[in-house]
Amino acid sequence: MNLVPRNSLFDFDNLLDHFWTPQSSGGDVTSFTPRVDIAERKNQYELTAELPGVDKKDIDVTLDNGLLTISAESRFEDKEEKEGRLIRQERRYGKFVRSFNLGTDVKEKDINAEFNNGVLKLTVPKLEEKSPVSKRIEIH
Repeated sequence: MNLVPRNSLFDFDNLLDHFWTPQSSGGDVTSFTPRVDIAERKNQYELTAELPGVDKKDIDVTLDNGLLTISAESRFEDKEEKEGRLIRQERRYGKFVRSFNLGTDVKEKDINAEFNNGVLKLTVPKLEEKSPVSKRIEIH
């Protein structure tokens, strides 16, 4: 069987996917960058992040002065192979942190977060837009 590894020079589909992704520093922990979709709707922002292999308890979402931060950790399962050897390991393990500046026009208390089947979905409602108020000023 002849397989072309995903990080091969000939893997054109994924050539630039990990160009800016930090690599392992020689230890067991590597960092990974999940794929995130961000949509702006009329009344809210919707963020969807793929977090395969991450447990719900290992995810932390914070909002500080309009900066939304998602951090998580995927843990390596250390098990000894009894009748074989690991030939290739492509699953990533480690920590990551991603931040998104949403500004100050969001309702912090109404943010909703759901995690299902390795996908984190955040719904961040916007504050209602205030109509500009104009007032005529009398000249005396």
